[in-house]
Amino acid sequence: MDGTPPSLRIEVTHKRVLLLALPMTLSHVTTPLLGLVDATVIGRLGEAHLLGAVALGAVIFDFVFWSFGSLRMATAGLTAQATGSGNQREVDRTLARALAVAVVAGLVLIALQWPIGTISFSLAGASESVTEALSTYFFLRIWAAPFTLANYVILGSTLGRGRTDLGLFLQVAINVANILLTSLLVLGFALGVAGAAIGTAIAEVVGVGLGIVVLRRLGSNPFAIARSEILHRAAMIQTLSVNRDIMIRNVALILAFMIFTSLGARTGDVTLAANAVLYNMFLIGGYFLDGFATAAETLCGQCIGARHERGFRRAVSLSLVWCFGFGLAVSAIFFVSGDWFIDFVSTNPNVRETAKHYLVFAALTPLVGAFAFAYDGIYAGATWTQAMRNLMVVAFGAYSVTLFSVSNLGNDGLWIALLVFLGTRGIGQAVLYPKLTRQSFST
Repeated sequence: MDGTPPSLRIEVTHKRVLLLALPMTLSHVTTPLLGLVDATVIGRLGEAHLLGAVALGAVIFDFVFWSFGSLRMATAGLTAQATGSGNQREVDRTLARALAVAVVAGLVLIALQWPIGTISFSLAGASESVTEALSTYFFLRIWAAPFTLANYVILGSTLGRGRTDLGLFLQVAINVANILLTSLLVLGFALGVAGAAIGTAIAEVVGVGLGIVVLRRLGSNPFAIARSEILHRAAMIQTLSVNRDIMIRNVALILAFMIFTSLGARTGDVTLAANAVLYNMFLIGGYFLDGFATAAETLCGQCIGARHERGFRRAVSLSLVWCFGFGLAVSAIFFVSGDWFIDFVSTNPNVRETAKHYLVFAALTPLVGAFAFAYDGIYAGATWTQAMRNLMVVAFGAYSVTLFSVSNLGNDGLWIALLVFLGTRGIGQAVLYPKLTRQSFST
């Protein structure tokens, strides 16, 4: 029996892990829909350059906005700890500080839209007609930046409280609003890519409004927090440092995947297409594992806040077991049904043959990456973000060295490097876990 008061002991069971994980698994599956809806509606217009512009726009905003995905993870971790300690006032303070950071960061993105757009368009290297349409899409949708980042905060706040069901509700609501608005503006009012951008932007605004209503129903009112509490020096420094660490981690992760795509493109169009098909398998596996990472983030954060070491260790064990079990199951499914998936996604015989040649690598990613996903949630919930950042940099270094060492293997070497990247992250986090746990519960 540990010294945690009974009122603060966190329930950690297989059932609770599943109840937290499954809604977020469904939520993660909906995430790509914002870009997909725009592409589908624009695709109905039959203009290839418009579809290309929206596709490129989705990639640009995925990079720009998800670089600030730290707002979700940091808010979830800090909120979980405040929830675990039973401090509702600190839950609201955490929410208010994170919203303030989100709004400021969003306004900075708006202020820097011209240099961001110019650099992005240059890197895209698209045709003049695509770039013109992309410019329209980008310079309209960028105005939603404060709302997009605020939605990350609101989602993180609901997750930290253990309300992943509400997180799923909010994500679905944003996507439904996006579908309706984009369809109306593009097909009904014939606004083209401008309609797609405006529809997506308004959907983010709707998400914030609905999110505030949900949070108020949960008893939170971030607007009632005094400015002095929001700007409390030590608390704001903690908020910014946690966000900084996770942001660096996210950028390294995004760069690793961008390098993977870029190097794959150099091996030829067929290999690029085959890798794209297989990369979608990796993403599907990630959706399942991310759900359990979110469960780990919530449970571990709440146990840290409650000073419930036994509950924390059990949360870690169950998260690792479920992540590894799902990783193993998904890998087995990919091995068995991967050929069917490839044939379904692509009709090109050369792409199909090439993708099947590299299927074994893609099928291994959920298994090799299982511990990395689980420990990401554990570390975020415990706010061990400095270690999380450093280990990601180490993994990125191992990835880079592997790419250089096996460059003569072509695309095989590329997939090997990706597996090394995933495996190194999990191993590094497992090695540091005992030390960090002792530090967290010895103070």
